[in-house]
Amino acid sequence: MERIVIIGAGVGGLSAAAVLAAAGRDVTVLEAHVYPGGCAGTFYHQGYHFDAGATLAGGFYPGGPMDAVAQAAGISHWPARPETHAMNVHLPDGCRVAQYGGAERWTARRAAFGRQSDAFWQWQERTADALWDLALRAPAWPPQTGADAGNLLRHGLSWLAADPRRLAPALIADAFRPLSAHLKDASPRLRCFVDAQLLIAAQATSAQANALYGAAALDLPRRGIVHLKGGMGGIAQTLAAAVQQHGGRVLYRHEVQRIIMARGRPAAVETKRGQRFPADVVIANLPPWNVAALLGDDVRAVRGARSLRRLPPRPQDGWGAFMVYVGVDAGIASPAAPLHHQVIARQPLAEGNSIFLSLSPAWDSGRAPAGQRALTISTHTALEPWWELFTADRDAYEARKRAYTDRILETAEIALPGVRDAARLVLPGTPVTFQRFTRRAWGWVGGFPQTSLFRAWGPRLSPNLWLVGDSIFPGQSTAAAALGGLRVARAVAPASSRLLPARMLALRGGGAPECGAPGRRL
Repeated sequence: MERIVIIGAGVGGLSAAAVLAAAGRDVTVLEAHVYPGGCAGTFYHQGYHFDAGATLAGGFYPGGPMDAVAQAAGISHWPARPETHAMNVHLPDGCRVAQYGGAERWTARRAAFGRQSDAFWQWQERTADALWDLALRAPAWPPQTGADAGNLLRHGLSWLAADPRRLAPALIADAFRPLSAHLKDASPRLRCFVDAQLLIAAQATSAQANALYGAAALDLPRRGIVHLKGGMGGIAQTLAAAVQQHGGRVLYRHEVQRIIMARGRPAAVETKRGQRFPADVVIANLPPWNVAALLGDDVRAVRGARSLRRLPPRPQDGWGAFMVYVGVDAGIASPAAPLHHQVIARQPLAEGNSIFLSLSPAWDSGRAPAGQRALTISTHTALEPWWELFTADRDAYEARKRAYTDRILETAEIALPGVRDAARLVLPGTPVTFQRFTRRAWGWVGGFPQTSLFRAWGPRLSPNLWLVGDSIFPGQSTAAAALGGLRVARAVAPASSRLLPARMLALRGGGAPECGAPGRRL
């Protein structure tokens, strides 16, 4: 039997592992940390369970990405509670926009942007329905082999047959133009709102984000979010348990330092402890820079790894994250208040001018000491300044970290007045911190900005060497990473394609269901 080794217990890697283990394959997951999830994990510190990076969980609706993974992996339920009030978005002019999953979203949008915005949102929802219908068919995009091209043609034809209007010239044009093409007559308030939402979901604003990707990225609140008991790490923990239930292994404190190749194919994976795991198939749940480093000189001999050989020394676009983890008094917000807020204090976006904050649910008392709640706050930040200061001027690095922490807490006061006085613990983190704890090179997070349909990497790096995570189609968010992991599992073990649920196929193309039951995350 083929020995499959998966590097990294992120959501993409664990999704692939769980589906392959359910199909009876020999699966071993090697994780450097002491818990699963990576950027979508939950860590423990001084009595608090903080979400490390990703805090917004979506894609759990019936027939959606997490539902498909659950059925393929034999997962009976997720530790999730659905929520129709996804978040509040606070704009610089003082306007607060509530993001809902139900019909009340139209009332909220009209109150904020006027009825003239309806045309934009109708385009967005119609386009998102079409793109998610295609993504849930798990097409081989971008195609890398003749079989991939056949797969893409087959799925594309069935997608078009479901609704011939998808051949409309406007939809085809959207494959090549930015989302801003649909905001030409929009108000500054609507543009600001859309740009801020796209930054957290597509890593680019409307002037750069591809229209199709952008429409799907804006759709997360409508498709319903969930809150996970114990934090975001509940997704990875559930997947890891499924791997083990089906006979696979998930080994923690096993940091991989080398992928050993033989005749252009993986032969083994070696850890920093000197342990060697023979491998016929290797699936790397890592950014491309990490994969190139693990291959070392062998990268030159890897057929199909041209993109790895062409990587610049550091990411030239994309983002890092500056995080502030805060332990706060439970009374900072009422138990019924929304748990997610995006706050835009000023332009330009990022660098503390715009933040995303998530508060642990009042009902999830295990997340914090008695009378407390766990709060995760993040802002997009450029990587290079942090690394330059860290290597050349450590005092300046620490001063910048303090200044960002103060700025972010000041901005958080807009959504949670009194948060600074209610704070009992304040723990900041920079891209340097992210590299140390998640092992992602340079602390680069969120994947490539979704500026083009052709930006995503193909998952097949060489025969039997695969990539999963936010660098492959369909891109960012835990739901997208899980769907990418399912796609790779089905490519590695074609017989597992039978695990694509018939119920999921039946639900395709039916629009966006309301926030649904477990079976299913940004």
